[in-house]
Amino acid sequence: MFRVVSNEEIAPQLNRMVIEAPRIARARKPGQFVIVRCAPGRERIPLTIADDDAQAGTITLIIQAVGISTKEIVAVPAGGSISDVAGPLGLPTEIEKLGRVACVGGGAGTAVLFPLAKGLAQAGNELTTIIGGRSEKYVILQKELAAFSKQVFATTEDGSLGENGFLTLPLKPLLDDPAQRPAAVYAVGPVPMMKAVSNLTRQYGVRTIVSLNPIMVDGTGMCGGCRVTVGGETKFACVDGPEFDAHLVDFDELSARQGTYLELDEHGCRLDAQIAAMKKD
Repeated sequence: MFRVVSNEEIAPQLNRMVIEAPRIARARKPGQFVIVRCAPGRERIPLTIADDDAQAGTITLIIQAVGISTKEIVAVPAGGSISDVAGPLGLPTEIEKLGRVACVGGGAGTAVLFPLAKGLAQAGNELTTIIGGRSEKYVILQKELAAFSKQVFATTEDGSLGENGFLTLPLKPLLDDPAQRPAAVYAVGPVPMMKAVSNLTRQYGVRTIVSLNPIMVDGTGMCGGCRVTVGGETKFACVDGPEFDAHLVDFDELSARQGTYLELDEHGCRLDAQIAAMKKD
């Protein structure tokens, strides 16, 4: 069992949980993830390790509660326990000193971006960070990212924080200016957002890395559920990634595969709501 040290909601349907996992805390590197199971017989959920404290023996997970299983996980209070936390899994981020780097995070994807950005900053890179969400309350980790970024830009779809629009708005001026153009761009978020960033950076020949989160079951490459096409070849996000060259990723195929079980998820959520209503009655 893995004890929950703290659990707080940092945005709507988004919780930051600190969990005791000493071995994982000592071994993990930026970009790696764990697979969490709330209790025996429950669904296995892949979650990026947002941060760690090796001395305290804890890892930090930021969890978007959108389905029955993730809602069960975030419902575990501080002092409670989670049955299984397996990891670290996946390949770590290739951290290099590149000079100027732009880090782009959309919505809950900012939680995945955070450890990558922190690792890049620690390697001596100069970071420009761009984060966004539907509205101000969905923009997360702005202060935490500002601690090691030269500058942080925010965008929102409703204009409630920063620029009114999408993440590509503040990114384009950086790419247009040779004096500010980054040597690399790291982007994490919804598939359409990563595709848009990739399409933009391709025009400038700027290396772009994305972290993918396709459907994943076992996390060892055996089930094939997380397969993606990269450069015309089949890759498995759990063992070959989760990070890939954005300019080689087939985003259209990825988007189609991500929607495979949406109807079942929605049915599960409706059923969950009906059960909750019955309990109240």
